[in-house]
Amino acid sequence: MAKVAVHSTHKYQQAIQARHHQLSADEGAGMGGDDQGPNPYELLLSGLGACTSITLRMYAERKGWTLGDIHVDLHFYRDEDGGEHIERTLYCSGDLAPEQRERLLDIAGKTPVTRTVLQGTPVATQWK
Repeated sequence: MAKVAVHSTHKYQQAIQARHHQLSADEGAGMGGDDQGPNPYELLLSGLGACTSITLRMYAERKGWTLGDIHVDLHFYRDEDGGEHIERTLYCSGDLAPEQRERLLDIAGKTPVTRTVLQGTPVATQWK
């Protein structure tokens, strides 16, 4: 369903290959990196935000709803006890009825990446 390769040769900088797309990741200067790309949590939020926007657009198209521009803001938080949560805020420039907004909130909570994050998908790691 999805596959990426990550390669690192300098400090914390990462070259990411996703199909024919090239991405990068790094840590910010405050974490000892060179800030040459988003950090891993920013990439995680990017995937969640992109999936949210795409899913809402697909749903609205099937319903014949005009969303206009979609904007998704995401913030990752970790408290002093190690508890983590993500806050997601949606904006659409289209004129939507309150019932449509409620339905889209429901759909946002069921996007594929949202479900993956919420269920805590196992990760198997091995050496090659």
